[in-house]
Amino acid sequence: MSNVKREVIVETRDLVKIYGDGAEVRALDGVNMRVARGEFISVMGPSGSGKSTLLNMIGALDRPTSGKVLVNGQNLAEVRDLDTFRARTVGFVFQLHNLIPTLTARENVEVPMMGQPISRGRRRRRAEELLELVGLADRMDHLPNQLSGGERQRVAIARALANQPALVLADEPTGDLDSQSGAEVIALMHRLNHELGTTFIVVTHDSAVARKTDRILIMRDGRIVHEHTVGTPFEEDLAAFRRSGLGQAILAGDEAVLARFGSDERAALRRLLEGVT
Repeated sequence: MSNVKREVIVETRDLVKIYGDGAEVRALDGVNMRVARGEFISVMGPSGSGKSTLLNMIGALDRPTSGKVLVNGQNLAEVRDLDTFRARTVGFVFQLHNLIPTLTARENVEVPMMGQPISRGRRRRRAEELLELVGLADRMDHLPNQLSGGERQRVAIARALANQPALVLADEPTGDLDSQSGAEVIALMHRLNHELGTTFIVVTHDSAVARKTDRILIMRDGRIVHEHTVGTPFEEDLAAFRRSGLGQAILAGDEAVLARFGSDERAALRRLLEGVT
């Protein structure tokens, strides 16, 4: 990422989300973050650390208990029509592509545009342009069950870009793919980030995916506990991570801490600590 100062597109201020009336679960515990326009960042952490909850808050899929979320200059608490906000400002990509099985690839990409003031012909042309952009020019008329997992996720990415959003939120976009397909999908996102200037925030448990982004945020217990800027001297950032409480606990094999992580997540964090891509 360039050192030139960029406009902030996403900012959270003391963001808190509490679930439950009796035994409360503090899913987010005072999260403060800023994302620059055109940035490509990843969020890592164990299951239950708050990654997906944070994404839901930024995407206006849920409301915080307290604190603020500002997206593209708008305080989401003051946005009256969140459906319109989401349709025009945010694109979503999920682990499971969530394509409509009875619609072709092109028709699936057209779906988000159907509520917009766009003619049928323009919707069709826009969908075709996006499918060409993601490398599926020859698969436009195929149904989801006629596509590979990686191809279905490419359709989902094209659909997320249908209304030219300023921001794309991707929750484990490679989690249901084999390593090669996953690498191709993240490479596609990286290319689209650079070519279109679209901001991407990607939740992942895969350190290889995270290392392809501009910055890595690591969450634990509803908080951002560490940040790594990709491209800076790794030894310097690794030293800071090792000094952190989380880094020390992982390196020391603290069972109480490691129990919070799945085996894949433990391995991914160790690779990150050890600088292995």
